Amino acid sequence: MNHPRVTFQTPGREEDNEPPQHRLGKLTLKYNRKDLQRRLDIEEWIDSQLPMLFDCEEDDIQELEIDIDELLELSDCEQRLKLQDLLRECGKPKEDFIDGLLYRIKGLRKMSGTLKK
Repeated sequence: MNHPRVTFQTPGREEDNEPPQHRLGKLTLKYNRKDLQRRLDIEEWIDSQLPMLFDCEEDDIQELEIDIDELLELSDCEQRLKLQDLLRECGKPKEDFIDGLLYRIKGLRKMSGTLKK
């Protein structure tokens, strides 16, 4: 099966009297816009909810990263435990946030190699 290739020409090789070098790159992902938009919406929702959970400015949240792909690899129970562990330092009730996030990621597919329409 032939895959489309993109060729990039490297500038600045004329002075070496060498032919221009070509780098090959493959376009390996077919993006499904709906899936990408849904994922973006979820990430924006997370970003808007975390400052309220921690009662601080967005920049003050200590390196908390919620990896959607990592969550998608876990069972429902493991997802909940993972989120509770990530949010253990949050003093406010976090169950509504966890329930909301788990509801939003249901049906999402892990972004691996290729996404089909």
